[in-house]
Amino acid sequence: MIAELQCVVLDCPDPMELAEFYQSLLGGTVNQQDQRWALGDSWATLHTPAGLVLACQRAADYRPPLWPDPARPQQFHLDFTVTDLDGAQEQVLARGATVLDHGSDGRSWRIFADPAGHPFCLVRH
Repeated sequence: MIAELQCVVLDCPDPMELAEFYQSLLGGTVNQQDQRWALGDSWATLHTPAGLVLACQRAADYRPPLWPDPARPQQFHLDFTVTDLDGAQEQVLARGATVLDHGSDGRSWRIFADPAGHPFCLVRH
């Protein structure tokens, strides 16, 4: 091993909004003091109870992915494990997510976009 994952950084138009969106899904603390980052208008962090850090960074002229359009691909996505897929879907939609793929074929996962357009999946386990 030559490295350890420090955080996942998401470009977006509004860092605080996106950090608060993911806090509503995962819990944790937005903008917890951490010597690794200086916080400000262009940067927000979420320290989750599981120990993961998501950082949200303002990007000038941000253009979200357009899943599944290969001209503007998803670039990456996050998977979140849930026990009740329908209940979790209601909750993420209430918090500002949008549905990209309902999973109408009965599969155990569905695809959404966060408020900045990043794709993420809810996966039933």
